[in-house]
Amino acid sequence: MAVNLVNVENVHKVYGTRTLLDGISLGVSEGDRIGVVGRNGDGKTTLIRMLAQLEEPDTGRVTHVGGLRLGVLTQHDSLDPEATVRHEVIGDLADHEWAGDAKIRDVLTGLFGGLDLPGFPKGLDTVIGPLSGGERRRIALAKLLIAEQDLIVLDEPTNHLDVEGIAWLAAHLAARRSALVCVTHDRWFLDQVCTRMWDVQRGDVHEYEGGYSDYVFARAERERIAQTEEVKRQNLVRKELAWLRRGAPARTSKPRFRVEAANELIADVPPPRDSSELMKFASSRLGKTVFDLEDVTVQAGPKTLLEHVTWQLGPGDRIGLVGVNGAGKTSLLRAMAAAARSEGEEQPAAGRIKVGRTVKLAYLSQEVAELDPNWRVLEAVQKVRERVDLGKGREMTAGQLCETFGFTKEKQWTPVGDLSGGERRRLQLLRLLMDEPNVLFLDEPTNDLDIETLTQLEDVLDGWPGSMIVISHDRFFVERTTDRVFALLGDSTLRMLPRGIDEYLERRRRMEEAAAASAPAPAAKPAAEKSAADQRAAKKELQRIERRLDKISEQEGKLHAQIADNATDFAKVAELDAKLRELAGERDELEMQWLELAEDA
Repeated sequence: MAVNLVNVENVHKVYGTRTLLDGISLGVSEGDRIGVVGRNGDGKTTLIRMLAQLEEPDTGRVTHVGGLRLGVLTQHDSLDPEATVRHEVIGDLADHEWAGDAKIRDVLTGLFGGLDLPGFPKGLDTVIGPLSGGERRRIALAKLLIAEQDLIVLDEPTNHLDVEGIAWLAAHLAARRSALVCVTHDRWFLDQVCTRMWDVQRGDVHEYEGGYSDYVFARAERERIAQTEEVKRQNLVRKELAWLRRGAPARTSKPRFRVEAANELIADVPPPRDSSELMKFASSRLGKTVFDLEDVTVQAGPKTLLEHVTWQLGPGDRIGLVGVNGAGKTSLLRAMAAAARSEGEEQPAAGRIKVGRTVKLAYLSQEVAELDPNWRVLEAVQKVRERVDLGKGREMTAGQLCETFGFTKEKQWTPVGDLSGGERRRLQLLRLLMDEPNVLFLDEPTNDLDIETLTQLEDVLDGWPGSMIVISHDRFFVERTTDRVFALLGDSTLRMLPRGIDEYLERRRRMEEAAAASAPAPAAKPAAEKSAADQRAAKKELQRIERRLDKISEQEGKLHAQIADNATDFAKVAELDAKLRELAGERDELEMQWLELAEDA
């Protein structure tokens, strides 16, 4: 029988006049993997801080089993700024000791991309003080994961991790024997890791079995059984459930809810988006041209990030952009935004970006724009526009859109200076949408947003008619709001991925394995000894391979579309699938050739 590691008994916690936790009793047992969700400010972080005995309840008590080995990742680390990464993470272990430990090697590679910590100026001997908040957070997480614990408590562990890092962390935690309690807004991560959910709402905590998908179903099913009125039943939870059950990506590897009940619940729920209708409306607002990139080169200082990119963002396109950190995702958006602002006068380092005459761009950057701290929330939105047209006859006032984004009537009179980081992010999004743009660039839009606000944002975007590019490490959000995924793989190219983020992770894994396999080749000439003719020949062959890879991506996209069109013709589907496998084999071979030639070039 599983032993309770932590007991929470009749706990109350009040801040000012607000009750965050009202008579809560919970337990964490051996082997539990618990995800904690709820709106920002409802008490998630307070709950897990009390679990970890970092904060005392006003009344009630929290007890730990004797000898509990507890690891905690909070929003603010306690690293010594004068220490090195080596000292904090590895301690006084000799190189041969830690390098021979598979667990330490796995953590360093998974969180930092290699044992030598590429990206850190002196690797393991880098001093912590000057590092960024994101780098310090990864160091704190590595220190925690290398140790042995009975219980791990994590507050937003996926912050500052890219898609690959999040996938590694999910697999690592799923394989550990430690119990886990985790606050995160990353819904894909919750599905991969958690087997129970705690929903913190208005002073109470509701418990659910299963991961995030199961939690969404259970909430909707509970409302159905309670015979909630139809208008309530047609809510965002059911809409999201419909997408979870019908979406192409599998939402969870071990679905635990009853499929029949789920299908009955969503039988009358339409798809989240009417793509053809939105495309027609977007075309009428934007015309044929939105952004055309012709042989474009994008640079950041002296570094070339993208080279010879020819690409088109058309009316109604909803694009997810993924890639390794530093590959140029944000730089690409900035170059396109600069061309739009200057009406085509400001151009990239090489090539040309053509912008449609009717384009009205809204760009949400990672930095939160500063607003007058004395403005009220509603006033800040009304200064942009009093009413907004959301398309298809849908119109909202500034106050109604504020409520959709979680600003209640009372909250709308709060001074901007009193808002939290997440609330300011919401307000920035609101102001962008109120300006009625027809093109949206969203760079990490999910930062600091809770799950409920994310579902509300997704609902607004479902009916928004225009072109959109989303950069996000939130895999769930990318898959939920976009129709196609393009990737920057760190090789100066932009490629469409027919199978989305799964394909991106597979390609990155193959590239890393190929790079590792080719690293010890002793017969290769040193780079300094390679002749200029060798380098020119290698570059020419690389360009040929890249052109062929782009064509293969296009062909794969067409074949996937044909398979969808002929879904009931099994002979035709088998024929098309055989062609897809041939292309995949050719692509793998070309990528191996590309990696071998990259060193020569």
